[in-house]
Amino acid sequence: MTDTTNQLPATVSKEPPARQKLWPVWLVAIIALIIAVALALWSWQQWNNHQAVMQTLQGLQQDTAQLEDLYGDRGSQQSQRLQSLEEKLASQRELIATQQRQIDHNARELLEAGNRTRTDWLLAEAEYLLRIANQRLMIEKDIRGAMSALEAADEVLAESDDIGVYPVRQQLAREILALKGLTGVDRTGLYLKLEAAIDSIHQLTDQALISENAPGFIVNAGAEEGAEPGGEPGAVAQAWNKVKSTLMQVVVVRRMDEPVKPLLSPDQSAYARLNLQLMLEEAEMAVLRGNQPLYERALTKARTTIDDWYNASNPRVTALRDTLAELVQKNVDPELPDISQSLDLLKERLAGRLNANNGNGNGEDKTGSDNGGDDS
Repeated sequence: MTDTTNQLPATVSKEPPARQKLWPVWLVAIIALIIAVALALWSWQQWNNHQAVMQTLQGLQQDTAQLEDLYGDRGSQQSQRLQSLEEKLASQRELIATQQRQIDHNARELLEAGNRTRTDWLLAEAEYLLRIANQRLMIEKDIRGAMSALEAADEVLAESDDIGVYPVRQQLAREILALKGLTGVDRTGLYLKLEAAIDSIHQLTDQALISENAPGFIVNAGAEEGAEPGGEPGAVAQAWNKVKSTLMQVVVVRRMDEPVKPLLSPDQSAYARLNLQLMLEEAEMAVLRGNQPLYERALTKARTTIDDWYNASNPRVTALRDTLAELVQKNVDPELPDISQSLDLLKERLAGRLNANNGNGNGEDKTGSDNGGDDS
């Protein structure tokens, strides 16, 4: 065993391998990391700068758009101002032209007025009065005013020395007589009476709205019964009145042989007053407009309402009903005559005088030209 071991070759001792140096790798890695961080910081800074530049550009674009809008608005405003100035200038030119035409017309009127006589002025005044009379009668239905205007026109025509106004004055006499035959309508008086009736409606109490025969209406009539001669009721009378009043509150006696009117609540009472007021205001409007059917219909409805809902024994209700019965008989729209024929006749006379004056003027001009030809 020992020999065998001795015969084996001797073992060769191996030297341990040399340890590799890693610090250059770490150095390179650190340097690469530093470069990456620096690049990241530089990229982030560049990105921020880019965002700032983009925001600046966006702000500049907005400012540019605002400036463009501002300049556009100013341009449109300037154009509108120019257009308005042109319109004002055109209106001023038109006004100047109108004034010039008016001046020319007034000059012609003055020249023609110089050739007019006193009779022409009187006839023109009479025509104006006749127009006023027709307006008063047809539009305002004022009989007195129309008659006064016709009489004034007749007096003016009497002052003129024109014999051609005889037919006009004849027709005027007929028209004045026709107006005198009419019964004047005192619209102011009727209106004031209706106003007084409306005031009386507001003065009516709730007792006036309830009929004494209506169901549930309690009359305090036993208060004065059983009184002693000294003025103070006795004990028996007081007890009887108390029992009677208690029974009247519990037991209600209804008369079936007479028509019974329903009771009105406070709201219904106010409604009844308001309804009556509206009817009378409708009658006032009919008086002012001269509408006879509307006037009669409004007063008839008011009287029917009073008969249905108001106590006829109340003095105020009786007075109001009598007033309405008197007013309903008034005629607020009398038949009016036609007074325009005198105006038409006067217009024909004025046209005839104007044609005659124009004919005389043309004849004088023609004669003057003939004389001038003879002189030459």
